Amino acid sequence: MTTLAYLPWLRPRAFDELPCVRDERCALTYAEFSQWVDAVAEQLADHRVVPGSTVAIMLPNRVELLVAMVAAWRLGAAVTPINPVFTATEATYQINDADAVVVVNAGPEAPDAGRPSIAVRDLRWVPLGLCPLPEPATTADEIALLVYTSGSTGRPKGVMLSHGNVGSMASMMSEHLGITRDDHCLLVLPLFHVNAICVGFVTPISVGGQLTLQERFRPLEFLAAVKTLRPTYFSAVPTIYAHLVSQPANVVADTSSIRFAICGAAPASRELLAATEKRFGFGLVEGYGLTESTCACTANPVDGPRKLGTVGVPLPGQRVAIMGDDGTVLPPGERGEVVVKGPNVMQGYLNRPEATADALGDGWLHTGDVGVLDEDGYLTLVDRIKDMIIRGGENIYPKEIESVLHSHPHVLEAAVVGAGDALYGEVPVAYVSTYPDVALDADDLRTLCRTHLTKIKVPVAIHILDDLPKNPIGKVDKRALRTLTPAGRSVPTTPSTTRQGA
Repeated sequence: MTTLAYLPWLRPRAFDELPCVRDERCALTYAEFSQWVDAVAEQLADHRVVPGSTVAIMLPNRVELLVAMVAAWRLGAAVTPINPVFTATEATYQINDADAVVVVNAGPEAPDAGRPSIAVRDLRWVPLGLCPLPEPATTADEIALLVYTSGSTGRPKGVMLSHGNVGSMASMMSEHLGITRDDHCLLVLPLFHVNAICVGFVTPISVGGQLTLQERFRPLEFLAAVKTLRPTYFSAVPTIYAHLVSQPANVVADTSSIRFAICGAAPASRELLAATEKRFGFGLVEGYGLTESTCACTANPVDGPRKLGTVGVPLPGQRVAIMGDDGTVLPPGERGEVVVKGPNVMQGYLNRPEATADALGDGWLHTGDVGVLDEDGYLTLVDRIKDMIIRGGENIYPKEIESVLHSHPHVLEAAVVGAGDALYGEVPVAYVSTYPDVALDADDLRTLCRTHLTKIKVPVAIHILDDLPKNPIGKVDKRALRTLTPAGRSVPTTPSTTRQGA
Protein backbone atom coordinates (compact mmCIF):
# COMPACT_ATOMS: atom_id res chain seq x y z
CA MET A 1 0.00 0.00 0.00
CA THR A 2 1.26 3.45 -0.82
CA THR A 3 2.79 5.37 2.05
CA LEU A 4 0.46 8.25 1.17
CA ALA A 5 -2.42 6.16 2.52
CA TYR A 6 -2.86 8.47 5.52
CA LEU A 7 -4.72 10.88 3.24
CA PRO A 8 -8.44 10.26 3.81
CA TRP A 9 -9.26 10.53 0.11
CA LEU A 10 -6.60 8.15 -1.18
CA ARG A 11 -7.95 4.75 -2.16
CA PRO A 12 -6.11 1.80 -0.56
CA ARG A 13 -4.38 0.35 -3.59
CA ALA A 14 -0.81 -0.73 -4.10
CA PHE A 15 0.67 1.61 -6.70
CA ASP A 16 3.95 2.74 -5.15
CA GLU A 17 5.97 1.95 -8.26
CA LEU A 18 3.57 3.56 -10.71
CA PRO A 19 4.44 6.96 -12.24
CA CYS A 20 2.97 9.72 -10.10
CA VAL A 21 3.97 13.25 -11.08
CA ARG A 22 6.48 14.99 -13.33
CA ASP A 23 7.49 18.43 -14.51
CA GLU A 24 10.36 19.65 -16.67
CA ARG A 25 12.80 19.09 -13.77
CA CYS A 26 11.93 15.61 -12.49
CA ALA A 27 9.65 12.58 -12.71
CA LEU A 28 8.60 10.65 -9.62
CA THR A 29 6.88 7.39 -8.78
CA TYR A 30 4.40 7.29 -5.93
CA ALA A 31 7.07 5.91 -3.61
CA GLU A 32 9.56 8.63 -4.57
CA PHE A 33 6.93 11.32 -4.19
CA SER A 34 6.00 9.96 -0.76
CA GLN A 35 9.64 9.91 0.41
CA TRP A 36 10.05 13.55 -0.63
CA VAL A 37 6.81 14.41 1.18
CA ASP A 38 8.17 12.87 4.40
CA ALA A 39 11.39 14.87 4.07
CA VAL A 40 9.54 18.16 3.66
CA ALA A 41 7.11 17.22 6.43
CA GLU A 42 10.12 16.90 8.79
CA GLN A 43 11.25 20.35 7.66
CA LEU A 44 7.81 21.88 8.21
CA ALA A 45 7.64 20.27 11.64
CA ASP A 46 10.94 22.00 12.44
CA HIS A 47 9.06 25.25 11.71
CA ARG A 48 6.41 24.30 14.29
CA VAL A 49 3.79 23.15 11.85
CA VAL A 50 1.32 21.01 13.80
CA PRO A 51 -2.27 19.85 13.32
CA GLY A 52 -4.44 22.92 12.79
CA SER A 53 -1.60 25.10 11.46
CA THR A 54 -1.69 26.73 8.04
CA VAL A 55 1.15 26.59 5.52
CA ALA A 56 1.25 29.20 2.75
CA ILE A 57 2.72 28.10 -0.59
CA MET A 58 3.58 30.74 -3.17
CA LEU A 59 5.06 28.91 -6.16
CA PRO A 60 4.36 28.47 -9.86
CA ASN A 61 3.33 25.03 -11.11
CA ARG A 62 6.13 22.62 -10.19
CA VAL A 63 6.43 19.32 -8.36
CA GLU A 64 7.72 21.01 -5.19
CA LEU A 65 4.40 22.81 -4.78
CA LEU A 66 2.56 19.49 -4.59
CA VAL A 67 5.21 17.97 -2.32
CA ALA A 68 4.90 20.86 0.14
CA MET A 69 1.10 20.67 0.00
CA VAL A 70 0.96 16.99 0.84
CA ALA A 71 3.71 17.42 3.46
CA ALA A 72 1.49 19.93 5.26
CA TRP A 73 -1.40 17.48 5.06
CA ARG A 74 0.90 14.76 6.44
CA LEU A 75 1.15 16.88 9.60
CA GLY A 76 -2.57 17.65 9.80
CA ALA A 77 -2.07 21.24 8.63
CA ALA A 78 -4.04 23.22 6.05
CA VAL A 79 -2.55 24.80 2.94
CA THR A 80 -3.30 28.20 1.45
CA PRO A 81 -1.95 28.39 -2.13
CA ILE A 82 -0.98 31.91 -3.26
CA ASN A 83 -0.80 33.26 -6.78
CA PRO A 84 2.96 33.50 -7.45
CA VAL A 85 2.61 36.80 -9.32
CA PHE A 86 0.87 38.55 -6.43
CA THR A 87 2.37 41.79 -5.23
CA ALA A 88 3.73 41.97 -1.71
CA THR A 89 0.53 43.75 -0.65
CA GLU A 90 -1.71 41.03 -2.03
CA ALA A 91 0.40 38.16 -0.72
CA THR A 92 0.79 39.74 2.72
CA TYR A 93 -2.97 40.10 3.03
CA GLN A 94 -3.53 36.40 2.33
CA ILE A 95 -0.66 35.17 4.52
CA ASN A 96 -1.87 37.25 7.45
CA ASP A 97 -5.55 36.50 6.96
CA ALA A 98 -4.79 32.75 6.87
CA ASP A 99 -2.38 33.16 9.83
CA ALA A 100 0.22 31.03 8.08
CA VAL A 101 2.94 29.56 10.31
CA VAL A 102 5.45 29.34 7.47
CA VAL A 103 5.64 30.34 3.80
CA VAL A 104 7.14 28.15 1.06
CA ASN A 105 8.18 30.48 -1.75
CA ALA A 106 10.66 31.19 -4.53
CA GLY A 107 13.32 32.71 -2.29
CA PRO A 108 14.37 35.71 -0.21
CA GLU A 109 12.91 38.26 -2.63
CA ALA A 110 9.45 36.72 -2.47
CA PRO A 111 6.84 38.09 -0.06
CA ASP A 112 6.50 36.33 3.30
CA ALA A 113 4.67 38.93 5.45
CA GLY A 114 7.56 38.82 7.91
CA ARG A 115 6.88 35.17 8.77
CA PRO A 116 9.34 32.24 8.61
CA SER A 117 9.88 31.04 5.07
CA ILE A 118 11.49 28.19 3.17
CA ALA A 119 12.88 28.82 -0.31
CA VAL A 120 11.93 26.17 -2.84
CA ARG A 121 15.60 25.40 -3.51
CA ASP A 122 16.08 24.67 0.20
CA LEU A 123 13.36 22.07 0.51
CA ARG A 124 14.71 18.88 2.00
CA TRP A 125 15.03 15.94 -0.40
CA VAL A 126 15.58 13.01 1.96
CA PRO A 127 14.18 12.47 5.47
CA LEU A 128 16.87 12.96 8.13
CA GLY A 129 15.10 10.89 10.75
CA LEU A 130 16.51 13.01 13.58
CA CYS A 131 13.05 13.67 14.99
CA PRO A 132 10.48 11.04 14.01
CA LEU A 133 7.34 12.35 12.41
CA PRO A 134 4.15 11.89 14.41
CA GLU A 135 1.86 9.07 13.38
CA PRO A 136 -0.44 10.26 10.58
CA ALA A 137 -3.88 11.10 11.90
CA THR A 138 -5.45 13.26 9.19
CA THR A 139 -9.24 13.07 9.34
CA ALA A 140 -11.98 13.98 6.89
CA ASP A 141 -13.14 16.86 9.11
CA GLU A 142 -9.80 18.67 9.15
CA ILE A 143 -9.27 21.66 6.85
CA ALA A 144 -7.14 20.75 3.84
CA LEU A 145 -7.27 23.98 1.85
CA LEU A 146 -7.83 27.68 2.38
CA VAL A 147 -8.44 28.87 -1.16
CA TYR A 148 -9.03 32.59 -1.51
CA THR A 149 -11.74 33.99 -3.73
CA SER A 150 -10.82 36.53 -6.38
CA GLY A 151 -12.19 39.40 -4.34
CA SER A 152 -14.46 40.68 -7.11
CA THR A 153 -17.04 41.63 -4.47
CA GLY A 154 -14.61 42.92 -1.81
CA ARG A 155 -11.50 41.73 0.00
CA PRO A 156 -10.68 38.09 -0.82
CA LYS A 157 -12.22 35.52 1.52
CA GLY A 158 -10.61 32.25 2.57
CA VAL A 159 -12.83 29.33 1.56
CA MET A 160 -12.38 26.48 4.07
CA LEU A 161 -12.34 23.10 2.33
CA SER A 162 -11.97 19.97 4.44
CA HIS A 163 -10.36 16.68 3.46
CA GLY A 164 -13.90 15.34 3.32
CA ASN A 165 -14.79 18.03 0.78
CA VAL A 166 -11.69 17.29 -1.28
CA GLY A 167 -12.20 13.54 -1.11
CA SER A 168 -15.84 13.83 -2.12
CA MET A 169 -14.88 15.92 -5.13
CA ALA A 170 -12.25 13.40 -6.21
CA SER A 171 -14.75 10.56 -5.92
CA MET A 172 -17.43 12.48 -7.82
CA MET A 173 -15.01 13.43 -10.58
CA SER A 174 -13.55 9.97 -11.03
CA GLU A 175 -17.02 8.38 -11.16
CA HIS A 176 -18.60 10.93 -13.48
CA LEU A 177 -15.65 11.18 -15.86
CA GLY A 178 -14.48 7.59 -15.58
CA ILE A 179 -10.99 8.51 -14.38
CA THR A 180 -8.87 5.48 -13.44
CA ARG A 181 -5.24 4.54 -12.79
CA ASP A 182 -4.80 4.41 -16.58
CA ASP A 183 -5.41 8.15 -16.89
CA HIS A 184 -2.77 10.83 -17.23
CA CYS A 185 -3.65 14.50 -16.69
CA LEU A 186 -1.69 17.27 -18.39
CA LEU A 187 -2.04 20.09 -15.88
CA VAL A 188 -1.80 23.62 -17.29
CA LEU A 189 -4.09 25.56 -14.94
CA PRO A 190 -2.39 27.33 -12.01
CA LEU A 191 -2.25 25.37 -8.75
CA PHE A 192 -3.40 28.28 -6.62
CA HIS A 193 -6.85 27.52 -8.06
CA VAL A 194 -9.13 24.74 -6.81
CA ASN A 195 -9.80 23.43 -10.33
CA ALA A 196 -6.14 22.56 -10.84
CA ILE A 197 -5.78 21.05 -7.37
CA CYS A 198 -8.89 18.87 -7.56
CA VAL A 199 -9.22 17.99 -11.26
CA GLY A 200 -5.52 17.89 -12.10
CA PHE A 201 -3.94 16.51 -8.92
CA VAL A 202 -6.26 15.01 -6.31
CA THR A 203 -8.58 13.12 -8.67
CA PRO A 204 -5.94 11.19 -10.65
CA ILE A 205 -3.75 10.62 -7.57
CA SER A 206 -6.71 9.25 -5.61
CA VAL A 207 -7.01 6.37 -8.09
CA GLY A 208 -3.36 5.77 -8.95
CA GLY A 209 -3.23 7.88 -12.12
CA GLN A 210 -0.51 10.35 -13.02
CA LEU A 211 -0.08 13.98 -13.91
CA THR A 212 2.37 16.17 -15.74
CA LEU A 213 2.77 19.80 -14.72
CA GLN A 214 3.35 22.66 -17.11
CA GLU A 215 4.45 25.88 -15.45
CA ARG A 216 2.44 28.01 -17.84
CA PHE A 217 0.32 27.59 -20.93
CA ARG A 218 1.94 28.19 -24.29
CA PRO A 219 -0.03 26.70 -27.20
CA LEU A 220 2.85 25.14 -29.13
CA GLU A 221 4.57 23.77 -26.01
CA PHE A 222 1.27 22.38 -24.82
CA LEU A 223 0.57 20.61 -28.12
CA ALA A 224 4.12 19.25 -28.20
CA ALA A 225 3.65 17.83 -24.70
CA VAL A 226 0.40 16.16 -25.76
CA LYS A 227 2.19 14.51 -28.68
CA THR A 228 5.18 13.37 -26.62
CA LEU A 229 3.68 12.44 -23.24
CA ARG A 230 0.33 11.07 -24.44
CA PRO A 231 -1.93 12.39 -21.66
CA THR A 232 -5.52 11.19 -21.64
CA TYR A 233 -7.25 14.35 -20.41
CA PHE A 234 -6.75 17.94 -19.33
CA SER A 235 -8.80 20.78 -17.92
CA ALA A 236 -8.70 24.37 -19.17
CA VAL A 237 -10.58 27.64 -19.29
CA PRO A 238 -12.24 29.03 -22.44
CA THR A 239 -9.33 31.40 -23.07
CA ILE A 240 -6.96 28.45 -23.50
CA TYR A 241 -9.28 26.80 -26.03
CA ALA A 242 -9.57 30.13 -27.83
CA HIS A 243 -5.77 30.25 -28.13
CA LEU A 244 -5.65 26.65 -29.38
CA VAL A 245 -8.25 27.08 -32.13
CA SER A 246 -6.56 30.35 -33.14
CA GLN A 247 -3.34 28.59 -34.11
CA PRO A 248 -2.45 28.85 -37.80
CA ALA A 249 -3.80 26.12 -40.06
CA ASN A 250 -0.28 24.71 -40.56
CA VAL A 251 -0.06 23.80 -36.86
CA VAL A 252 -0.93 20.11 -36.94
CA ALA A 253 -1.37 18.45 -33.55
CA ASP A 254 -1.46 14.77 -32.62
CA THR A 255 -4.11 14.77 -29.92
CA SER A 256 -5.20 11.16 -30.41
CA SER A 257 -4.32 10.21 -26.82
CA ILE A 258 -6.83 12.70 -25.39
CA ARG A 259 -10.09 10.92 -24.63
CA PHE A 260 -11.76 14.09 -23.33
CA ALA A 261 -11.01 17.62 -22.17
CA ILE A 262 -12.80 19.73 -19.59
CA CYS A 263 -13.86 23.34 -20.04
CA GLY A 264 -14.76 25.26 -16.91
CA ALA A 265 -14.17 28.30 -14.65
CA ALA A 266 -16.00 30.62 -17.06
CA PRO A 267 -18.81 30.28 -19.63
CA ALA A 268 -17.77 29.18 -23.12
CA SER A 269 -19.68 29.88 -26.30
CA ARG A 270 -21.20 27.03 -28.30
CA GLU A 271 -19.12 28.16 -31.25
CA LEU A 272 -15.84 27.85 -29.35
CA LEU A 273 -16.72 24.38 -28.06
CA ALA A 274 -17.71 23.19 -31.53
CA ALA A 275 -14.62 24.70 -33.16
CA THR A 276 -12.32 23.01 -30.62
CA GLU A 277 -13.91 19.60 -31.10
CA LYS A 278 -13.82 19.93 -34.89
CA ARG A 279 -10.17 20.93 -35.02
CA PHE A 280 -8.67 18.59 -32.41
CA GLY A 281 -11.03 15.63 -32.46
CA PHE A 282 -11.53 15.08 -28.73
CA GLY A 283 -14.77 15.49 -26.81
CA LEU A 284 -15.02 18.71 -24.83
CA VAL A 285 -16.93 18.40 -21.57
CA GLU A 286 -18.20 21.70 -20.22
CA GLY A 287 -18.75 21.88 -16.49
CA TYR A 288 -19.67 24.36 -13.80
CA GLY A 289 -18.61 24.95 -10.23
CA LEU A 290 -17.04 27.38 -7.81
CA THR A 291 -14.42 27.40 -5.10
CA GLU A 292 -17.12 27.10 -2.43
CA SER A 293 -18.22 23.77 -3.95
CA THR A 294 -14.64 22.39 -3.99
CA CYS A 295 -14.51 22.91 -7.75
CA ALA A 296 -17.36 21.27 -9.69
CA CYS A 297 -21.13 20.99 -9.34
CA THR A 298 -22.16 19.84 -12.82
CA ALA A 299 -20.54 18.50 -15.97
CA ASN A 300 -21.62 17.03 -19.24
CA PRO A 301 -20.97 13.28 -19.34
CA VAL A 302 -18.00 11.88 -21.26
CA ASP A 303 -19.99 8.88 -22.44
CA GLY A 304 -23.54 10.09 -22.86
CA PRO A 305 -25.52 13.03 -24.24
CA ARG A 306 -23.48 16.21 -24.24
CA LYS A 307 -25.67 19.25 -24.70
CA LEU A 308 -23.69 22.17 -26.08
CA GLY A 309 -24.69 25.38 -24.37
CA THR A 310 -25.34 23.63 -21.07
CA VAL A 311 -22.89 22.87 -18.27
CA GLY A 312 -24.23 19.37 -17.82
CA VAL A 313 -25.89 17.44 -15.03
CA PRO A 314 -25.09 17.35 -11.29
CA LEU A 315 -22.12 15.24 -10.31
CA PRO A 316 -22.92 12.06 -8.34
CA GLY A 317 -23.83 12.84 -4.74
CA GLN A 318 -24.78 16.48 -5.34
CA ARG A 319 -28.15 18.15 -5.61
CA VAL A 320 -28.36 21.20 -7.83
CA ALA A 321 -31.58 23.20 -7.88
CA ILE A 322 -33.00 26.52 -9.03
CA MET A 323 -34.38 28.76 -6.28
CA GLY A 324 -36.78 31.65 -6.57
CA ASP A 325 -36.54 34.95 -4.71
CA ASP A 326 -38.94 33.60 -2.08
CA GLY A 327 -36.70 30.61 -1.27
CA THR A 328 -38.79 27.98 -3.06
CA VAL A 329 -37.24 25.42 -5.39
CA LEU A 330 -38.48 26.08 -8.92
CA PRO A 331 -39.54 23.46 -11.50
CA PRO A 332 -37.60 22.73 -14.71
CA GLY A 333 -37.65 25.54 -17.23
CA GLU A 334 -37.85 28.36 -14.71
CA ARG A 335 -35.07 30.86 -14.13
CA GLY A 336 -33.62 31.54 -10.69
CA GLU A 337 -30.51 31.29 -8.51
CA VAL A 338 -28.44 28.11 -8.76
CA VAL A 339 -28.17 26.46 -5.32
CA VAL A 340 -26.20 23.36 -4.34
CA LYS A 341 -26.15 20.68 -1.63
CA GLY A 342 -23.61 17.90 -1.14
CA PRO A 343 -20.56 16.68 0.79
CA ASN A 344 -18.38 18.86 -1.44
CA VAL A 345 -19.86 22.14 -0.12
CA MET A 346 -17.36 24.23 1.84
CA GLN A 347 -17.17 24.48 5.61
CA GLY A 348 -17.51 28.26 5.38
CA TYR A 349 -15.42 31.40 5.02
CA LEU A 350 -12.49 31.79 7.40
CA ASN A 351 -13.36 34.18 10.26
CA ARG A 352 -16.37 35.54 8.36
CA PRO A 353 -19.51 34.20 10.07
CA GLU A 354 -21.86 36.69 8.42
CA ALA A 355 -20.63 35.85 4.91
CA THR A 356 -20.84 32.16 5.77
CA ALA A 357 -24.43 32.56 6.96
CA ASP A 358 -25.34 34.44 3.79
CA ALA A 359 -23.92 31.66 1.63
CA LEU A 360 -25.04 28.61 3.64
CA GLY A 361 -27.64 29.78 6.15
CA ASP A 362 -30.63 27.85 4.78
CA GLY A 363 -28.69 24.65 4.14
CA TRP A 364 -28.04 25.39 0.47
CA LEU A 365 -24.90 26.89 -1.03
CA HIS A 366 -26.08 30.04 -2.78
CA THR A 367 -23.89 30.48 -5.85
CA GLY A 368 -24.99 33.93 -7.00
CA ASP A 369 -25.46 32.50 -10.51
CA VAL A 370 -28.71 32.56 -12.46
CA GLY A 371 -29.62 29.38 -14.27
CA VAL A 372 -32.29 27.06 -15.69
CA LEU A 373 -32.59 23.27 -15.41
CA ASP A 374 -34.22 21.38 -18.26
CA GLU A 375 -36.37 18.26 -17.95
CA ASP A 376 -33.28 16.03 -18.23
CA GLY A 377 -31.48 17.83 -15.40
CA TYR A 378 -29.00 19.74 -17.60
CA LEU A 379 -28.09 23.17 -16.28
CA THR A 380 -27.89 26.26 -18.48
CA LEU A 381 -26.28 29.32 -16.92
CA VAL A 382 -27.91 32.64 -17.61
CA ASP A 383 -25.56 35.00 -15.78
CA ARG A 384 -24.17 36.19 -12.50
CA ILE A 385 -26.76 37.91 -10.34
CA LYS A 386 -24.30 40.71 -9.65
CA ASP A 387 -23.55 41.12 -13.38
CA MET A 388 -27.19 41.72 -14.20
CA ILE A 389 -27.84 45.11 -15.82
CA ILE A 390 -31.03 46.95 -14.87
CA ARG A 391 -32.01 49.31 -17.67
CA GLY A 392 -35.00 51.45 -16.88
CA GLY A 393 -36.34 48.77 -14.55
CA GLU A 394 -35.82 45.92 -17.03
CA ASN A 395 -33.37 43.10 -16.15
CA ILE A 396 -30.74 42.40 -18.81
CA TYR A 397 -28.41 39.41 -18.52
CA PRO A 398 -25.08 40.09 -20.26
CA LYS A 399 -24.61 36.43 -21.19
CA GLU A 400 -27.61 36.61 -23.51
CA ILE A 401 -25.98 39.47 -25.43
CA GLU A 402 -22.57 37.76 -25.34
CA SER A 403 -24.08 34.61 -26.86
CA VAL A 404 -25.36 36.62 -29.81
CA LEU A 405 -21.98 38.31 -30.31
CA HIS A 406 -20.20 34.94 -30.12
CA SER A 407 -22.35 33.64 -32.95
CA HIS A 408 -20.48 35.92 -35.37
CA PRO A 409 -17.76 33.76 -36.99
CA HIS A 410 -15.05 36.39 -36.48
CA VAL A 411 -15.68 36.98 -32.76
CA LEU A 412 -13.25 35.14 -30.52
CA GLU A 413 -14.31 36.60 -27.16
CA ALA A 414 -17.14 38.86 -26.05
CA ALA A 415 -18.03 40.48 -22.76
CA VAL A 416 -20.83 42.85 -21.84
CA VAL A 417 -20.88 45.12 -18.78
CA GLY A 418 -23.19 47.81 -17.50
CA ALA A 419 -22.43 51.51 -17.84
CA GLY A 420 -24.04 54.27 -15.84
CA ASP A 421 -26.66 56.27 -17.69
CA ALA A 422 -28.42 59.42 -16.50
CA LEU A 423 -31.72 58.41 -18.12
CA TYR A 424 -31.91 54.64 -17.80
CA GLY A 425 -29.67 53.99 -14.80
CA GLU A 426 -27.60 51.41 -16.66
CA VAL A 427 -27.08 50.43 -20.29
CA PRO A 428 -25.12 47.54 -21.84
CA VAL A 429 -21.68 48.11 -23.38
CA ALA A 430 -19.91 45.35 -25.33
CA TYR A 431 -16.23 44.46 -25.70
CA VAL A 432 -15.07 41.93 -28.28
CA SER A 433 -11.84 40.51 -29.64
CA THR A 434 -11.42 38.73 -32.97
CA TYR A 435 -9.71 35.68 -34.35
CA PRO A 436 -6.26 36.46 -35.79
CA ASP A 437 -6.01 37.99 -39.24
CA VAL A 438 -9.70 38.66 -39.75
CA ALA A 439 -11.53 41.92 -40.24
CA LEU A 440 -14.60 42.65 -38.21
CA ASP A 441 -17.24 45.07 -39.37
CA ALA A 442 -18.89 46.65 -36.35
CA ASP A 443 -22.04 47.30 -38.34
CA ASP A 444 -22.39 43.53 -38.76
CA LEU A 445 -22.33 43.14 -34.99
CA ARG A 446 -24.95 45.83 -34.56
CA THR A 447 -27.17 44.19 -37.17
CA LEU A 448 -26.68 40.83 -35.50
CA CYS A 449 -27.72 42.21 -32.13
CA ARG A 450 -30.72 44.04 -33.56
CA THR A 451 -31.84 40.87 -35.32
CA HIS A 452 -31.70 38.65 -32.27
CA LEU A 453 -32.24 40.99 -29.33
CA THR A 454 -34.95 43.40 -28.25
CA LYS A 455 -33.99 47.04 -28.52
CA ILE A 456 -33.15 47.53 -24.83
CA LYS A 457 -30.58 44.70 -24.99
CA VAL A 458 -28.62 46.04 -27.96
CA PRO A 459 -25.29 47.43 -26.69
CA VAL A 460 -25.08 51.21 -26.79
CA ALA A 461 -21.38 50.91 -27.64
CA ILE A 462 -19.18 48.14 -29.04
CA HIS A 463 -15.44 48.27 -28.40
CA ILE A 464 -13.12 46.01 -30.38
CA LEU A 465 -9.94 45.25 -28.41
CA ASP A 466 -6.86 43.34 -29.43
CA ASP A 467 -7.40 41.13 -26.41
CA LEU A 468 -9.85 41.19 -23.51
CA PRO A 469 -8.26 41.61 -20.06
CA LYS A 470 -8.05 38.42 -17.98
CA ASN A 471 -7.80 37.69 -14.29
CA PRO A 472 -5.09 35.31 -12.96
CA ILE A 473 -7.03 32.13 -13.79
CA GLY A 474 -7.84 33.19 -17.33
CA LYS A 475 -11.40 34.47 -16.97
CA VAL A 476 -12.36 37.67 -18.77
CA ASP A 477 -11.93 40.37 -16.15
CA LYS A 478 -15.18 42.30 -16.19
CA ARG A 479 -14.05 44.46 -13.32
CA ALA A 480 -11.17 45.69 -15.50
CA LEU A 481 -13.57 46.29 -18.37
CA ARG A 482 -15.76 48.38 -16.11
CA THR A 483 -12.80 50.69 -15.49
CA LEU A 484 -12.81 51.33 -19.25
CA THR A 485 -16.54 51.99 -19.24
CA PRO A 486 -18.17 55.33 -18.38
CA ALA A 487 -19.90 55.16 -15.01
CA GLY A 488 -22.24 57.51 -13.22
CA ARG A 489 -22.83 59.62 -16.29
CA SER A 490 -24.66 59.32 -19.55
CA VAL A 491 -23.07 57.37 -22.42
CA PRO A 492 -24.08 57.69 -26.06
CA THR A 493 -27.36 55.93 -26.75
CA THR A 494 -26.43 55.66 -30.42
CA PRO A 495 -24.17 52.59 -30.78
CA SER A 496 -20.55 53.52 -31.28
CA THR A 497 -17.50 51.41 -32.03
CA THR A 498 -13.84 51.85 -31.27
CA ARG A 499 -10.81 49.66 -31.79
CA GLN A 500 -7.96 49.78 -29.32
CA GLY A 501 -5.44 47.64 -27.52
CA ALA A 502 -6.46 46.01 -24.27
